[in-house]
Amino acid sequence: MVGVPTTQAERPPSPADAFVPLIVMIVAMWAIELIDVPLDGRLDRFGIRPRQVDGLDGIVLAPFLHAGWAHLIANTVPFVVMGGVICLSGAKRFVQVTVIVGLTSGVGVWLTGAGNSLVVGASGLVFGYLTYLVARGIVARNVLYLAAGAAVLAVYGGVIWGLLPTPGISWQGHLFGAIGGVIAASVLHGSTAQDQAGTASSSGSTSTTLRPPR
Repeated sequence: MVGVPTTQAERPPSPADAFVPLIVMIVAMWAIELIDVPLDGRLDRFGIRPRQVDGLDGIVLAPFLHAGWAHLIANTVPFVVMGGVICLSGAKRFVQVTVIVGLTSGVGVWLTGAGNSLVVGASGLVFGYLTYLVARGIVARNVLYLAAGAAVLAVYGGVIWGLLPTPGISWQGHLFGAIGGVIAASVLHGSTAQDQAGTASSSGSTSTTLRPPR
């Protein structure tokens, strides 16, 4: 037998690989703000402009844009914490949740946001991550998920006030982000719960069939 050296492509995935998409997004946010500050915030024009065709690209770009360092820092901490918890389920799951939440929040803002406004920031994703982490435990009926969701809710539950209409704040982005998190939990974990229910039902009928007659 001849040993064949393992190539880079054949390297088994490392647990740290699951956090790569999260790290890439954070680096992109900070790099963009580092460029944008000397430009006096000119890059923010690529945010979401409700009901304007030239504001559609903001659905994708807005989470990477922030109105200054304070805004970015305020979003970064919960984004890293809750995004990191999601990454524990794998990079694919993080990307799936981010896409569902981001699109739901962005489209919701574009459709219902205040006229002549410009919306930037990753807070829609933050709200979506929060509701996803809480809802997935309920949908999947998983004790570990429930515990993680309860812990996140205990720490960041206060942000729920951001769902209320507030002048100068895109509460629509928060609201639709939160809705997106529930949608993500239903889409990604609903089938798992149904499979578990079906397995339990099959096991129950089998045990009944094998019960000896009296």
